[in-house]
Amino acid sequence: MSAVHALPAWIAVDWGSSNLRAWALDDQDRIIAQASSARGMLGLASDEFEDVLRVVINDWLPEDSTSSMPVLICGMAGARQGWVEAAYLPVPGEQAPAIDVLSGLAEQLTHVATRDRRIAVTIVPGLCQHQPAFDVMRGEETQLAGLVAAQPGYSGAVCLPGTHAKWAQLENGSITGFTTFMSGELYKLLSQDSVLKHSVAGGDLADEPQRQAFLAGIDAAMAEPARMTAALFGIRARDLLDERLDDEASRAALLGARLSGLVLGLELAGATCLQPQGSLITLIGDDTLCQRYRIALEHLDYRVSLAANADMILAGLGRIHHACQARLATD
Repeated sequence: MSAVHALPAWIAVDWGSSNLRAWALDDQDRIIAQASSARGMLGLASDEFEDVLRVVINDWLPEDSTSSMPVLICGMAGARQGWVEAAYLPVPGEQAPAIDVLSGLAEQLTHVATRDRRIAVTIVPGLCQHQPAFDVMRGEETQLAGLVAAQPGYSGAVCLPGTHAKWAQLENGSITGFTTFMSGELYKLLSQDSVLKHSVAGGDLADEPQRQAFLAGIDAAMAEPARMTAALFGIRARDLLDERLDDEASRAALLGARLSGLVLGLELAGATCLQPQGSLITLIGDDTLCQRYRIALEHLDYRVSLAANADMILAGLGRIHHACQARLATD
């Protein structure tokens, strides 16, 4: 945990399923301290969240309770299984009036009652949509708000890779719709819990043969997505029959790269079907995973821009925090 020599103006928290990150910020949103914990939402009961948070940020709090420190949280702490459920904010459908949903996040924060009067905790809502298909996101809305804070009026596709990858479409800084793809979870299930676990291993796309196997998987899934399950079993058959493959370790890495390409290619077949080749797609997320998406998208002739994950979270929380403060000042 970073120590602070002066009290922060507010505290930003990204609380995910597996861990949490916290930042102490001054009145110019400059980071003066930061800390993290492996106590994510999945391992906590609702009555444990406050104590976990206090352990992480206690050194940044005032000594007495005469004033309270604003703490703004995004992510899975607001899930139904989290600290307090933060209701989803609907994305307008095609027939609804145009509403800047990302700006509206500050208007529907969920306040959390705490035993410690030194903290004033609020949680950012997630987003939901009913048309053209039911979908939800929680946490990614803050990253999108951060992108718009950094690039006002942004228009185009945004991909947020992860266990459940989100693809959002923005027009003039407003989100018009999004789709979730379970590619990360699907890859994990196939590589660890299916017959393919006997044939594949993780690898490194810096290795040229693995990179080519990955891109061949992308091309196969893009060309014939309806044959995806047949292509998947083909990995097992190739392991058993293809005598051209090298030693066992190299073979498993090559087949693992092909599996990764097939799964991601299936996602891209759906996610890019309405994106003209040559258009810009912005990636926000884990660096390693974003690089894998970048390799695939540039192979498919898209332009790619990468936005740092933590930067977008902080920019989004800052945008929401200041919008909330401005609204309170006028009430």
